[in-house]
Amino acid sequence: MKNWIAVASAEHVAIGRELGFMQVCHGKVGPLRRLRAGDKVVYYSPTQSFGGKEKLQSFTACGTVLERAPYQVEMYADFHPFRCDVNWDQAQYASILPLLPRLEFSRDNKNWGYQFRFGLFEISAADMTLIQRAMLVEAPYDVFEIQQQQLWFS
Repeated sequence: MKNWIAVASAEHVAIGRELGFMQVCHGKVGPLRRLRAGDKVVYYSPTQSFGGKEKLQSFTACGTVLERAPYQVEMYADFHPFRCDVNWDQAQYASILPLLPRLEFSRDNKNWGYQFRFGLFEISAADMTLIQRAMLVEAPYDVFEIQQQQLWFS
């Protein structure tokens, strides 16, 4: 199982959550072919709307890729994007800003936003767990973290 960050506006993510699918890179199939059933995916939305100027900079959806291979749909006469089915978790938006110093892919990296330009990139299990927890999605605890919490509350 791998963990991925996909990038899309919050409006586009909301459509995919409602209908149970994801698209990346304006509907290209190549990035979707990297996904496998059981992989975890989280969407990062830099803005609320596609091409919009208002910053959102939040994780907006989290789920698990389903078995079906990428498939093509007709949205408009001249636009036939590829999609992948996803079982979306119940989750709330979570700003990336307080997580930046803790995420492996962004820690000590002042150019952390560069990799979002690829539309889909792999992240560590630790980063996925941190993001899931910020979004209030159940994620596995590790022994070290449980010990740290016990010390904190003692």
